[in-house]
Amino acid sequence: MKIKWFGQSCFMLTAENGTKIVTDPYSKSFGSMAGFKLPEIAANVVTVSHDHGDHNNVGAIKGEFSHIKDSGVFSHDGIGIKGVQTFHDNVSGNKRGKNIVYNFTMDGLNICHCGDLGHLLSPEQIKEIGKVDIMLLPIGGRAVLDASGATEVMKQLRPTVVIPMHYRTKSMGILGFIFGTVDTFITVSKKDAKNYEELDVNLSNIKDFSGIAILQYN
Repeated sequence: MKIKWFGQSCFMLTAENGTKIVTDPYSKSFGSMAGFKLPEIAANVVTVSHDHGDHNNVGAIKGEFSHIKDSGVFSHDGIGIKGVQTFHDNVSGNKRGKNIVYNFTMDGLNICHCGDLGHLLSPEQIKEIGKVDIMLLPIGGRAVLDASGATEVMKQLRPTVVIPMHYRTKSMGILGFIFGTVDTFITVSKKDAKNYEELDVNLSNIKDFSGIAILQYN
C-alpha cells in the first residue's frame, strides 16, 4: 500500500487493489491558515475522526465514496475498518468532545489513524483497537497529545512504524508556534527517524521502515 500525507491529519491510503481511503480532510480556510492545500483527490472511503473544520471537509473529496464518521465495524472492497470511540481531551470529552480512532486492515497490515486523540488509552480501548503495524499519531500538543503523551500511546500500541501528524510544519508560519515539532517527538521517543515523500509499504518490507517515518508535506 501507499501512504501519502496532505498535512494536519489528512492522509490517503491506497491499497494494492487500488481502493483509496482519505482520512480527516481539512477545510480550505484551515488550509490557508496552516499553509496546506488539499489537492483535488477522489476516494472510495472517507473517514472523519470528529466534527471540527480541520478534519471534516468531506465535500472536498471527489467521486462516490463511503463516508464513515462513527465507531463500529465496517468493510469496503475487502478492507476492514474499525472505529473506536476515544476523546479529544483528557477529561472524557468535556472540553473538546469525542474522537474516533480508526484501524484499517488492508494488504495484510493494520493501520491505526488516531485522529485528535487527547489522552492515554484505557486497557479496554487498547484491546478494542487491536494489533497495530502502522500508527498515524498526533504529536503536536495543545488540543492533542504532546510528544510525551504520544510516546506513551506508542508504547501502549507498539506499532512497527509511527507516522507523526498534527504538528508544526514550516508551511504554517506564525500559526505553527501553537504546536510542538516533530524534532521534539523524536527526542522524547528515542526512536530512529527517517524522511519519506510517501510510504510504499507491504508485509515483506515493513521492517525496513521501523521507527518514525516522517512524511513530507508537498
